[in-house]
Formats: sequence, structure tokens, C-alpha cells
Amino acid sequence: MGRLVRALAVAGSAVVLAAGLVSLTVATPASAAALTEVTNFGTNPSNLRMHLYVPDRLATRPAILVAVHYCTGTGPAFYSGTQFASLADRYGYIVIYPSATRSGQCFDVYSPQALRRDGGSDPVSIMSMVRYVQQRYSTGQVFATGVSSGAMMTNVLLGNYPDVFTAGAAFAGVPHSCFATTGGSTWNSECANGQVIRTAQQWGDLVRAAYPGYTGARPRMQLWHGTNDETLRYPNFGEEIKQWTNVHGLSQTPTFTDTPQSGNTRTRYGGSGPTAPVEAISMQGVPHNLPVNAAEAIRFFGLDSTATPTGTPTAVPTTTSPPTQPPTQPPTEPPAGGCAVSYAVNAWNAGLTAAISITNQGTSAINGWTLSFTLPAGQTITSGWNASYSPASGAVTARNASYNGTIAPNASVGIGFQASHTGNTGRPASVSLNGTACTLS
Repeated sequence: MGRLVRALAVAGSAVVLAAGLVSLTVATPASAAALTEVTNFGTNPSNLRMHLYVPDRLATRPAILVAVHYCTGTGPAFYSGTQFASLADRYGYIVIYPSATRSGQCFDVYSPQALRRDGGSDPVSIMSMVRYVQQRYSTGQVFATGVSSGAMMTNVLLGNYPDVFTAGAAFAGVPHSCFATTGGSTWNSECANGQVIRTAQQWGDLVRAAYPGYTGARPRMQLWHGTNDETLRYPNFGEEIKQWTNVHGLSQTPTFTDTPQSGNTRTRYGGSGPTAPVEAISMQGVPHNLPVNAAEAIRFFGLDSTATPTGTPTAVPTTTSPPTQPPTQPPTEPPAGGCAVSYAVNAWNAGLTAAISITNQGTSAINGWTLSFTLPAGQTITSGWNASYSPASGAVTARNASYNGTIAPNASVGIGFQASHTGNTGRPASVSLNGTACTLS
């Protein structure tokens, strides 16, 4: 799958924030608020690795979200590079991050085994991870999301296991079975180039063939695609819409259309509300390297309840207090005891992402924070997560979001941004938190 690896590596750069994360290998449920590697989780025919994130506070019967990375990625990189974990802190669901281990670190969405229920390969390994969590926590609904190769796997999981998954969100993927190959090949050029065109009935039949005889409810699906996708070309977006509207027995004519933000056209099928059976977002001018809107995926899943999570992890005590609402203006008091910041850059061509982890080394909580640094010349922030950034270049101040303004003693907050550059992909020479210089690594 060498070409897929090279082609999708750029997609990873939109969400990768490889920041030196250290995982622990254990065979018990993950410790609260830490990404933990789990081994011996069950049947694992393709030797996938499993990382698990359990927030400090769980909702009653917490949902499970399977978050699947892109080619060349890993579960820890997808954890660091997206907001699914920070939103889990807010809403109390559990996140499973599978990692592919084969050459190129792509998921199997092409073999006959992968495209049928319990046929083998990666979907079976991922289902073992889901069952592992279900057996150890009093869980509720199960969801899937992913980018590129992970988006393809999201389509596959929802088709193979419609009785397990409630909904999915696929960012820059292809329909279930589109990437199917013969003779052991791992690359399907026709599908990648958007040349596999079928009727809605034919696409729906491929999903139904993955679990013959199943007559129950089907998962809802949210689809995202950029019109300038150069890797998994834009016609795949329309074919996914055909497939999932047919699976739900719906017309391909939208029942609702709007523009949630400039350049984005959102269509819904089978309903006009926020949890319609099928929702599709077309992103004008966006390439395969598209932003991952985790908040909108969580909204579509119905997990964005404003109710405070009331449960705690099974056999794991709550170790930190709920985050408090930060003040409108962050305090000017410096963090007592000091601070440390890790700053990791992942660059490509004319773009980069920066993964920033802020650690409170003091003995008192920080309630409201600003992180100040000067970007190298030629770098301009184009988007960011978990903080607001101003201005976009030069001397930048990152201010906390509404949900991460408190940093407990010895705790960390992860933020990051995507930027363009003119050749200088370095990092700032120094950073300060609430006006105090931090150790930079």
C-alpha cells in the first residue's frame, strides 16, 4: 500500500500532533485521564494495537467512540492531533484509538475478509477492543470516526456491524467496499480517483451483503469531503451519499440544506434536525488535508449533552475536580511553582502543525491562562484547537477555551494549531504562561 501511504501522509499532517506521548502497557482498564495502551484485549488477527482514553468523570452509561487514524498515523498521534479526547473530558464518553501495525500503518479496507462481518482482519480486532471496554465499563452506545484510511474503516465498521454502531463520522473517505481489491493488492486506483460509480441500490447492496439477513436499524452517517481532494477524489463523496441514503431507504434529494460556515455546504437526508439519518458536509476548495471538526461529529452523535457527567470509571477513583469556568479575563498572577511546555512541529511542503502541551508544575491550580510566544518569520496560523490564537503571526497569545481553563497541579493541557510557512519550520525560542517563562522542550 506504498502509494496510499505516501498519498495519505499529507492527510495525517492536518491532525498529527506527535508530541512525545508515553503510553503504559497494561492489561487492566486505563487510568483516569491518561492515554493507556491495553494488551491482550481479545481476538486480534491483524496485530493491531489498542490505546484507551477514559476521562476523569464518566457519564452514566458512557458511550464508546472508536477513533481511527489515517495512513502513517498511530492511535496516540490521532489522540494528540484531534479534540475527541478533550471533548470526552467534557461529555464523559470513552475513546478507543486503534493503531495499524502493517507497513504504511494503513487499515485493511480492501480484503474480502475485512468487508464482511466477522470475516477477519482489522474489523475483528477493532470489535475485540469494543467488547473489551464493554465488559469492563457499564457502557451505552458505540460510535466510530476516522480520517482518510480511518474514514474508510468507519464506513466498513458501520456496514459490517450495524447492530453495534449507532452512528459514524467519516472525514475524506470512500464508500463501503469501494476499495475492494483482488489478488492481494492493497491499492484501488479506480476508487481513489473517484472512477467507481454505482447506483444507490448497488452501493446499498454492498453494505447489506456485509451482514446478510440483518433487518434491524442502521447506523446514522455523517460525511465530510473537500472538493479539491487530490487523494480520494471528490466523486467518492457523492457515492457515499448514495450508499447511506439507500441503506436507510431514503431519497438522494436533501430534506435540508444550509451553510454552517463559509465554503461549507451541509445537506441532510431523511430529516432536518441535528441527528438526521445522513448528513453530508461539502468543503469548497479543501484538499485531502482537511480539518477534523470533532465538535460537529460529537454533536451529530448526540453526545454533546450539557449535563455534567455523573459517573466515575469502574474501579478507578476520581482524582481531579471538575474543570471550573475560567474568568472572562485570565488572571495576571504567574503560575506558582513554574510551568513546562512541550512544543512539537510536524511540517510538510508549505504547511505545519504544532502540538503544544502545557504542564502546571506548581502546587496550586491555574484558573484561566494565556500562553505567549513569537512564531518564526514566515509562519502564519490558519486554524487552531483547544485555544484561541491572536494575532495569526508574530507575537502570538493563545487563550484557554471555555472547557480547559483550569490546569490542576502537575496536570497538563494540550493545544495546537495548523500554520502555513515560507520555509522556516522552527519553533519559538521561548514561551511564557501568564507572563512567566516556562521550560521549553
